[in-house]
Amino acid sequence: MESREIGKSEVHKPATGPSGQGDAAWTLPEAMTGRASPAKAAVGDKPVFAYIATLPQPQRGIAEAVDALAAKTLPGLQRSVKWGMAYYGVGDGWCFSCGGFAGHVKLMFINGAALEPVPPVTPVGMGKSTRGVELDSEDDLDERQIAAWMTQVASVPGIGGKKR
Repeated sequence: MESREIGKSEVHKPATGPSGQGDAAWTLPEAMTGRASPAKAAVGDKPVFAYIATLPQPQRGIAEAVDALAAKTLPGLQRSVKWGMAYYGVGDGWCFSCGGFAGHVKLMFINGAALEPVPPVTPVGMGKSTRGVELDSEDDLDERQIAAWMTQVASVPGIGGKKR
């Protein structure tokens, strides 16, 4: 996979829990244990940034990189927290989601089965046409391919939207 271009020089501080100690001092957020995230549904940039900030490293860095790539790739990007994950869209519908789980981040494209090439992961419980990738580290983020998928999926109707 290609190395990521966005924020390559960024240095991420270790995540800290309420006590100010490192990752080992606190438990994973609910979303990362396979249960619904406690993140409340809300539309806008701030709720998504707040959701991403709750993730421990390396998931936080991966989600930040995905978010930055989406902002760079899609003019008029809209953000929301839905079903305990960050959702992204343009126009009148949601196109893809990004959520932190234990050991990885899932990037799922609504109507992903129609993308070229089709993303490799078929998620359980997210709809029969949803496809995506699981990112274990920022190095797994193939920016060129993911940006192409973002552009493709943004050109067709998303969830809750009208034809664009």
